[in-house]
Amino acid sequence: MGNRWGPQSPAGRRRVPFLLLLPLFCRALSEPIRYTIPEELARSSLVGKLAKDLGLGVGDLPTRNLRVSAEKKFFTVSSENGDLLVNDRIDREQICGKKLTCVLEFEVVAEKPLNFFYIAVVIQDVNDNPPTFSQNITELEISELALTGATFALESAQDLDVGVNSLQHYYLSPDPHFSLIQKENPDGSRYPELVVKALLDREEQSCHHLVLTAVDGGEPARSCTTQIKVVVADANDNPPVFTQDVYRVSVPENLPVGSSVLRVMATDLDEGINAEITYAFINVDKAVRQLFKLNSKTGELSTWGGLDFEEREHYTIGVEAKDGGHHTAHCKIQIDILDENDNAPEITLDSESKHIQEDVEPGTVVALIKTRDLDSGFNGEILCQLSGKFPFKIVQDTKNTYKLVTDGALDREQTPEYNITITATDKGKPPLSSNRSVTLNVADVNDNTPIFHQASYVVHVAENNPPGVSIAQVSASDPDLGPNGRVSYSIVASDLGPRALSSYVSVSAQSGVVFAQRAFDHEQLRAFELTLQARDQGSPSLSANVSLRVLVGDRNDNAPRVLYPALGPDGSALFDTVPRAAKPGYLVTKVVAVDADSGHNAWLSYHVLQASEPGLFSLGLRTGEIRTARALGEKDTARQRLLVAVRDGGQPPHSATVTLHLIFADNLQEALPDLNDHPTPSDPQDELQFYLVVALALISVLFLLAVILAVTMSLRRSSSPTTWSCFQTTPGCFKTGPEVSPNYCERTLPYSYNLCAAPHSSKTTFKFLNINPENAPPNDLLCNEDSWFENISNDNLKVTSESVNLQQVSYFKPFLP
Repeated sequence: MGNRWGPQSPAGRRRVPFLLLLPLFCRALSEPIRYTIPEELARSSLVGKLAKDLGLGVGDLPTRNLRVSAEKKFFTVSSENGDLLVNDRIDREQICGKKLTCVLEFEVVAEKPLNFFYIAVVIQDVNDNPPTFSQNITELEISELALTGATFALESAQDLDVGVNSLQHYYLSPDPHFSLIQKENPDGSRYPELVVKALLDREEQSCHHLVLTAVDGGEPARSCTTQIKVVVADANDNPPVFTQDVYRVSVPENLPVGSSVLRVMATDLDEGINAEITYAFINVDKAVRQLFKLNSKTGELSTWGGLDFEEREHYTIGVEAKDGGHHTAHCKIQIDILDENDNAPEITLDSESKHIQEDVEPGTVVALIKTRDLDSGFNGEILCQLSGKFPFKIVQDTKNTYKLVTDGALDREQTPEYNITITATDKGKPPLSSNRSVTLNVADVNDNTPIFHQASYVVHVAENNPPGVSIAQVSASDPDLGPNGRVSYSIVASDLGPRALSSYVSVSAQSGVVFAQRAFDHEQLRAFELTLQARDQGSPSLSANVSLRVLVGDRNDNAPRVLYPALGPDGSALFDTVPRAAKPGYLVTKVVAVDADSGHNAWLSYHVLQASEPGLFSLGLRTGEIRTARALGEKDTARQRLLVAVRDGGQPPHSATVTLHLIFADNLQEALPDLNDHPTPSDPQDELQFYLVVALALISVLFLLAVILAVTMSLRRSSSPTTWSCFQTTPGCFKTGPEVSPNYCERTLPYSYNLCAAPHSSKTTFKFLNINPENAPPNDLLCNEDSWFENISNDNLKVTSESVNLQQVSYFKPFLP
């Protein structure tokens, strides 16, 4: 094997000298690393210590992942030690043909970081091909008049090897009439010529048999032979002569088939048939015969196939002119092929990155680009660039290699994919170009916080809502992908207490729906504010907050409550006095009520439901003020009753009622009798109860009277004056004193029953009054109501509708022991 540092072995393998510090700077150098090996090495043969020459240790090999980048991989890099090894059969003759120097150039790609390393392997020729003649027997006709020293070209042998291994010498078998000389073509190839060293005599010997041997310069040397049959022809003493020994012409490649290249010309001084000249190729290989055609009559050379500068740049063609007398002349045609810009550049991508993180730094290598143009000169110079505007750029590394690097910030949310077109253009006229498309996908990074669709949320919720009902929904979006864009919701703060928060609301982590955990009460909590957070599932996660204000709307769920006047147990207010001389518009009193609701539900209005005198008082619809509508008339009673309803503005409305007792009097003492004499009409329900109690009392009284009458009639029949005298009473008002009638029966003890009934009260009771003699008033209580009212007024000045206008009924019940 060979490497860069010098000769390898006595067999001719050599290493190209190089700087000792090259492994430290190989990434920065554009010169290739050169190795020299012979052809036909076995597979896996060592070419060179590539990893060592690159300055890489064995531990770096798994990371750098060295590999060969070439169209045909004759070589490979060992993954174990980084050595460059032979991967395929290397036939120098097949690869380079007749070129004296055969060099295989290719790139080695390294990763992390991505880079190219340029390798040149010189293929040394091995003497593996012997010289060969195209014919085993060559017949040559020579005139007997051939002069001594006359030369005749012989077919040259072909040797595929080059250099010292190519054909070096020709040897002719010993003959007294002929000798051999060898000459060189302009391209350095050798060809033999037969020399006449003695006059020929056809009559003496008409045919000579010679053996021509071709020997190369290899070790050991290889050779081949061919037989030459020399036929001595009759006299023709003037050979043809070409106008030039060498014809030179330059033609462009891609010359159309059938185009004329040049015309060779030879003349003969003879006449007749001996002067007729024919032209033919001599010492031309098969490949040339497939490209060119020679007109045997005119000597015009034309194209027979397509010429390609990239395949071969020069052609040397031998032409023989032969007259009718078998005299010949020879010339050479040197054809130079001119390069034309007929090959578009080729683009090859190595280590293309399919996915790029969107947060990569500018200057990050995305792909390695290699270009090639088979043309030469300006036609082979390439300019590589991007088509369109992208956050990428192409940086030239060496003559034909480039790097595609990032040139700006990437944002997957704006552009998730880039379809980049790389254009390679040569400098020919006209220039040729080729394109290569690269698709780069931008990988997502969690670089976007969730964004709520609203800056803040305000929701209105009516009170008395069912627990568990959804009251709002917040929504946030995250343009990232996968977990980076998956949003969950939570409540992170509120103006409620931490304990109260869980009992009021909750939020669905997946949907952002906010649920009420309990029924809201507008009267207790009119508004509260939550701070909701949307958080993605990235690493690290990002979040955003938004405020949600919940306004608890009022429902008409509270009835008005009367604050003034104060109500008694039965819902009636205490009485108010009105001066008898009150003028119209006089403010009598004011009904004050409140409603725990708000807004329209708490907008109260006052209405008169019942009035003793409908036109006597007026009621303010919104103020609740009761004023006199006119002066008190003579026919108007002093005691008035108003049933006032307080109604709110809700739907359906709620209401409360209050009964007002108004008495026209100048002082309280004057008003008290009116309270007794003029009972206030009660509600229909109270009146019904009163009538039932009165009916029950009358029935009881009638029953008692019937019993008494029956007893009386029985006593009358017995005609017992004693018994009858027991039931005699003093005429006049019934007395309820403790005295016992002097005319009582021994078996009769009188009891006094006082029935006190409030005809307009819902609570009608029987009351037994036991009056002591020392506390008994001089007059009967039922016969003097004024004194009764004076007594109760001394105890309590608050007289309710239940205790006003009492009636007393007294009767005797005989007690029969």
